[in-house]
Amino acid sequence: MPGTHWLSVALVVGADAVEALSDALLAHGAVSVDVADAAAGTAFERPIFDEPGAARSTGWERGRVTALFPADARIDVSVCEACVDADLPPETAFEVTRVDDQDWVRTTQAQFGPQQISSGLWIVPSWHEPPDVTAINILLDPGLAFGTGSHPTTRLCLRWLEQTLRGGETVIDFGCGSGILAITALKLGAARAEGVDIDPLAVLAARDNAVQNRVPAEFHTAADRLYTPAHIVVANILANPLIVLEPLLASLTLTGGRIALSGILVEQADEVADVYQRDYALGPAIEEGGWVLLTGTRRATA
Repeated sequence: MPGTHWLSVALVVGADAVEALSDALLAHGAVSVDVADAAAGTAFERPIFDEPGAARSTGWERGRVTALFPADARIDVSVCEACVDADLPPETAFEVTRVDDQDWVRTTQAQFGPQQISSGLWIVPSWHEPPDVTAINILLDPGLAFGTGSHPTTRLCLRWLEQTLRGGETVIDFGCGSGILAITALKLGAARAEGVDIDPLAVLAARDNAVQNRVPAEFHTAADRLYTPAHIVVANILANPLIVLEPLLASLTLTGGRIALSGILVEQADEVADVYQRDYALGPAIEEGGWVLLTGTRRATA
């Protein structure tokens, strides 16, 4: 592409015009388009992707549409024509910001370094040497699936696995994302670990990560497999789906087996705990950064 920089163009429009404007900007020379809540960072910010089981969001009232153009683009013409195509006034206001070109791969990699989970456990991107070769090192790159070790919920689950596994257990990672928990379980001595996710791309990423770590973890989409109950079940998802999934997760936990639940905000912990107390003897909640890990032991069925 010509030039050593790009031009970022931002417009704030009503929610009903966001999709049409995005398509029109791409049709008139933009190489990418990003959409965000125009009220982000203010008291009027609202989520658009709600948890399963929650009331559906009606969407943002106004969206900030940001398009990236080549440096030599005729911005005035392109934006005006895009606005007309999207049934917006041709004089709709916009902001232009220069974006210097750079080595985007190096820039991205610089944001992700090795992460120490405990004294004996590290998450290490593939382009780094392990800081401690005597530790258990999980090779994992940022990708299409949640779970790189940077989020408190993942760290809580990893530390719990390290403290709980004694060797030889079977493990189910429900909502596996990147597969980090199942992979770590095997490196910590589990006899078998398998993961399930509703996202086929997450399953593919998890399988790639298992190969990179040279462990025989198995990953499947939710509809692909019936699971044998395991000694340990981990589910790092969100509070509402955890509540809905309690009967299923209980059926996947052997009597006397252990469960770890995360993706739960502090203010949601009591509600989730109330549901899981039916089938588990729960221990004290563990908190980090406003997030909670709930753990329990499966009671015998009546």
